[in-house]
Amino acid sequence: MKNLYNHPYHLVDYSPWPLTGAIGVMTLVTGLVKWFHNFNMNLLIIGYIITLLTMYQWWRDVSREGTYQGKHTILVTKGLRWGMILFIVSEIFFFLSFFWAFFHSSLSPNIEIGSMWPPLSITPFNPFHIPLLNTIILISSGVTVTWTHHALMENNYSQATQSLFITITLGIYFTILQAYEYLEAPFTIADSIYGSTFFMATGFHGLHVIIGTLFLLICFLRHNSNHFSSNHHFGFEAAAWYWHFVDVVWLFLYISIYWWGN
Repeated sequence: MKNLYNHPYHLVDYSPWPLTGAIGVMTLVTGLVKWFHNFNMNLLIIGYIITLLTMYQWWRDVSREGTYQGKHTILVTKGLRWGMILFIVSEIFFFLSFFWAFFHSSLSPNIEIGSMWPPLSITPFNPFHIPLLNTIILISSGVTVTWTHHALMENNYSQATQSLFITITLGIYFTILQAYEYLEAPFTIADSIYGSTFFMATGFHGLHVIIGTLFLLICFLRHNSNHFSSNHHFGFEAAAWYWHFVDVVWLFLYISIYWWGN
């Protein structure tokens, strides 16, 4: 009888993580509502713990499947690539909504905000101070993450380690500077449509920088455990694509909101 499993596709094993992930996210959202209404964070913390533990164990299993069990064949990796590409496309449309809101309000400011942009009484950031420094930091991190990719393809372990460490450091530095900028901001998210669009767009971008930094940090740990080779490193490639996406979004944010919108 012919072996029914003699094919290049990965039939996923039974796993508890989708169920625990659903429970964790449900607990997280319920805890968020409880925090808003009762100022009690106990359920929220439990939800975070369940979700984070699920994420760790699920991704650990995926790493095992790809690195040690050989289940990530060429066809499976192709599917993973398309999955990552479509995820990034969905993220592009996510940020497009914020840019739409910004340009809708800035190109034709209505009378409620003084028929001017920035609105009356709003003091915007100087685009040539911290925003310009952050732009240089992110562009530099895009160079170093590309350096890491080329080092991996050439099996240059030490250069890949150094450049990836520099990229992670630049990501952390960017986050610290943005946090400082928020603390010193002369306006808040409640200050008209300008405050809303500014903090929503830059805030979600900042969240994506943090996620991307964690993504690259996991790749750094996996690289130090010899999980990657010159022809088997899609986990890093996905992180690099995501990081380049974050870079490009920041360039659009800087040019439109910080510089042109000023």
